[in-house]
Amino acid sequence: MYPEEIVLPMKAELTDNGFEDLDTPELVDEYVNKEGTTLVMINSVCGCSAGSARPGVLMAVANATKKPENLTTTFAGFDTAAIQRVREHLMPYPPSSPAIALFKNGELVHFIERHMIEGRPAQMIARNLIAAFEEHC
Repeated sequence: MYPEEIVLPMKAELTDNGFEDLDTPELVDEYVNKEGTTLVMINSVCGCSAGSARPGVLMAVANATKKPENLTTTFAGFDTAAIQRVREHLMPYPPSSPAIALFKNGELVHFIERHMIEGRPAQMIARNLIAAFEEHC
């Protein structure tokens, strides 16, 4: 498990921008199963999270005309029980962090895995998400 002093500033990058912190399995279930759309950013300490995933998610939310009703995040290697519950909702996909999931009425409708984030610029992640928002939100 990562220490708070490393994780909290990375969490704040999203929570300071309107994302709800899902730090328990109960919160995960509540938000994923809400009517409407919920974006779940699976945050992590890796460089691709800092360089592409978090900036890409923030760009998408700032620039999309259609957006998910619920913006949420949980942290791999820190919010252990919450991450486990998110991964149950992502089955049959293997564990992946960072990753970005879009749920609609409790159903996974769009998923960006780590291998789709690594080596790609934040702008590409944002474009991918904006297209998903247009289709599903």
